[in-house]
Amino acid sequence: MLLVGLTGGLASGKSFIGRTLETCGCHLIRADDLGHEVLEPDGPAYPGVLAEFGSYILKEDGTINRRLLGSIVFAAPERLELLNRLVHPHVFAIEDKRIAALRAGDSRAMIVIEAAIMIETGSYKRYDAIVLAVCSPETQIARAMHRDQLPRHEVEARLARQMPLDGKRAFADYVIDTDHSKEETIARVHAVYGALRALEEARFSRTESSPE
Repeated sequence: MLLVGLTGGLASGKSFIGRTLETCGCHLIRADDLGHEVLEPDGPAYPGVLAEFGSYILKEDGTINRRLLGSIVFAAPERLELLNRLVHPHVFAIEDKRIAALRAGDSRAMIVIEAAIMIETGSYKRYDAIVLAVCSPETQIARAMHRDQLPRHEVEARLARQMPLDGKRAFADYVIDTDHSKEETIARVHAVYGALRALEEARFSRTESSPE
């Protein structure tokens, strides 16, 4: 089994890369989806987040207004750190369970964990290889403005609080530049998938040839 970390920054193209790797046969686990799950009213992080941030972060149906919560924590680094402490342990617990289930079903599985801040949190050390999505800051801004319907100044403020993509390169085993057409990006993803599969084959061969 090969455990791959997929990361990047705001609107850097990591989700597109993740979906493409999934079509190649990888199992994709998105940390953002798990974050949604643990913050649901019946989720394990819900009580703690509600206690720390107050009921005004709730929508009328009792669910957490993630956009409002995001605006609060992105404006205050200490609040973001607190939110991460409340959420991440539960995300990692679910992630570990899903990895274990996939491993039990297929010992040769290639599992991709997509997460935005795995380098910042140090969780990148959990994985056998790291794939980094990069593009120019201007592309990030344009994509985020279009995707999230945010004004430019808000996108720029969010980027200013993130680790620059160039700073993440030193932690990556494979870098995929998404500042190109979808077809070019897909070709780059396929090339990286081939390299990852070769890595998995080499690891499997060493395991098979090891003495009992």
